[in-house]
Amino acid sequence: MLDKKALYQISSGLYLVSSHQNEHRAGCIINTFLQVTSNPIQVSITINKENDTTQTILNSRAFHVTALSEQVDMNVIATFGFQSSKEKDKFEGFDSQQDTLDNPYIEAGMNASFTCKVVNTLDVGSHMIIVGEVIDCEVLNHEKSMTYDYYHSVKKGTSPKNAPTYQEEVKEEAKTKWRCKVCGYIYEGDELPEDFICPICGQPASAFEKVES
Repeated sequence: MLDKKALYQISSGLYLVSSHQNEHRAGCIINTFLQVTSNPIQVSITINKENDTTQTILNSRAFHVTALSEQVDMNVIATFGFQSSKEKDKFEGFDSQQDTLDNPYIEAGMNASFTCKVVNTLDVGSHMIIVGEVIDCEVLNHEKSMTYDYYHSVKKGTSPKNAPTYQEEVKEEAKTKWRCKVCGYIYEGDELPEDFICPICGQPASAFEKVES
């Protein structure tokens, strides 16, 4: 038996990892940020090779991580989790800062901040494990961290296809499903109300498409 839902029981948070190269800014949402040593302080992130953020980190040899709190604007997840930095500057429209290595980051809705320089990498197939030494970190506020479980069970969030924890949707023939084209949220019902608003990214009903069985 291989019940992949067991993976949801692994305690993990949600994080915004970002980097820059020349004038290009990149960032994405991950749930694979871990401390690996304490002296020096080293952390690891696991990130899909196809992500523009991954290549930006590998080229610049630096990255920034902020921890999402439960109070984060869900538009942050919609933008950084379901759009590509190749196609747009995701930081436009957000009040962003720069760390000591010039990486962009967002403070609003985040409760901790880490500036890291790359010290090692490991190719694990579809993803890269990148180890960074923390050269600066701080607590931004004391709001509760958004865990992966909270994101799924309370916010009803989904994972993009290139996330390491992505699970293909199990279709139930008895129910009609409508999918948000921005963040992937699924609404179940024979009809989608005209005034429906996506609880994840705030998009209107016009941003939804019927999921064909």
